[in-house]
Amino acid sequence: MSIEEKAAQYHAQGFNCAQSVLAACGEYTGLDEKSALAIAGGLGGGVRCGEICGAVTGAVMAIGLCNPFVDGGDNQAKVDIAVKTKAFTDQFKQQFGCIRCLDLKVSGRPCSELIACCAKAAEDVIKNEK
Repeated sequence: MSIEEKAAQYHAQGFNCAQSVLAACGEYTGLDEKSALAIAGGLGGGVRCGEICGAVTGAVMAIGLCNPFVDGGDNQAKVDIAVKTKAFTDQFKQQFGCIRCLDLKVSGRPCSELIACCAKAAEDVIKNEK
């Protein structure tokens, strides 16, 4: 099953966009399903206030788990995750016009499309690291 299909399956079960993307990336992040779903639980609907798309936040969390910046003195890790996150969000904005949940909804973009795109893009970023 592709990562897009895994993410779609989570969404079809009632999980939000962030949960769907982060949980689908479990084979890369090492995060167990229950933890991924719990961590991302409040991030759907643009952090429940219509701001940054949950699919985007789920992907950024997955990318971060695979490119950890966990030592405040590790400037290279800090730069690496910043560059990867910026490239990912720039690519998303280029493809969809924005990253704001409410604006994406107004434009008619279905969550399922955004979830599939973000899961695949996160996988691509992660695989390029290995």
